[in-house]
Amino acid sequence: MDLRTVNELLAGSVGGAAQVLVGQPLDTVKTRAQIAPKGMFKGPMDILVQTLRKEGFLGLYKGTLSPLIGIAGVNSLLFAAYGASKRLISPFPQLSLKEIAAAGAMAGAANAILASPVEMFKVRMQGQYGSKDDKRLRAVVQEMWSQWGFRKGIMRGYWVTVAREIPAYAGFYTAFEFSKRKFASKYGKDIPVWALLTSGATGGISYWLCCYPLDVVKSRVQLRAEPPTGTPVQYIAREIKTIVTESGVPGLFRGLTPSLLRSIPAAASTFAAFELTREWLEKVTGV
Repeated sequence: MDLRTVNELLAGSVGGAAQVLVGQPLDTVKTRAQIAPKGMFKGPMDILVQTLRKEGFLGLYKGTLSPLIGIAGVNSLLFAAYGASKRLISPFPQLSLKEIAAAGAMAGAANAILASPVEMFKVRMQGQYGSKDDKRLRAVVQEMWSQWGFRKGIMRGYWVTVAREIPAYAGFYTAFEFSKRKFASKYGKDIPVWALLTSGATGGISYWLCCYPLDVVKSRVQLRAEPPTGTPVQYIAREIKTIVTESGVPGLFRGLTPSLLRSIPAAASTFAAFELTREWLEKVTGV
């Protein structure tokens, strides 16, 4: 492993921690909008109000431990895979936006290996609504492992996560690079931090617009008491059909508003923390 990849892994860890701490409250609202029984909430604002009323402010951070533990690995893998994918696609540092999209898609596919279990545990924690029977993360992990094992328990929803991550990160990195290059053409190579934050937010919005229905499917599959049956294509198609039957096409976009609102500060902080950490590491290590 070369030193550039090590730098990207370390910077990705810092970016991941920033993402979790900034974005978790709205992520909880988003996930509950996707998975709550029909009629339980009137909308995202009602989810926010009821969560604060019944579970307190920390209720918005339910499920934080799983991504906080795992996000360092997830984002480290993502950014390292993206850097390696860019070098694989082209030996030149300035890739076209099409090449950026391809590198992002490759990085997303690799990222699903860690993102799937981290998000599965997060979703199952967020699917508890403050009753006395709520389980701690350790109990959820033990339950999934003892009842279903690794493939059907820990890695539940892996293939729908892959299907989500490929278009999501193709859009994520393309939008980020497009915005960043536009700012660079005006301000030069060292763009202001606010421009970096804006580029990150643009990437975050693009991420959700490219994949949101698949994220709804993923959350529902991962929350279910039993693992999905059939091939990945079959169970994804079956879940989409179920959602449309229950709630119409809008059901595939339930929770999109808090996702887009969350993506702005979360993605901005992720990219800013990553880029600033990587630049500092480059100065320290000379690579």
